[in-house]
Amino acid sequence: MDYNNLCGDVLDSNSQIRFAGVLSSRGDLIAQKSRDDDQLLTDEEVKMSVHYTFERWNRLQNLEHRLGKEKATITEYENVTMVSLLLENNLVLVSIEPNANYPEIISKIRAIIRP
Repeated sequence: MDYNNLCGDVLDSNSQIRFAGVLSSRGDLIAQKSRDDDQLLTDEEVKMSVHYTFERWNRLQNLEHRLGKEKATITEYENVTMVSLLLENNLVLVSIEPNANYPEIISKIRAIIRP
């Protein structure tokens, strides 16, 4: 799968998506696309956010045998909504405008990553 194209398709699916990325099972951001005019975080802060997301995901995998595989995580902040979706053994990371209809956006993203 071409993760750069996937990030582009996710970003293009809704104008309220600010960022799309793919996080590998090793914690590496292996692809990313963003709306350059709309960045809330510096490159260094993006790395920190990705690291925190990976740590959370990694810790929760210890409970996977009881809870099942993570399907999605949604974190709402005042200025952005962050969404993580499982893609094979990776995570698709998306940031969305704070007042967007994120259930609808998540549904569109799922259609893109699981055609």
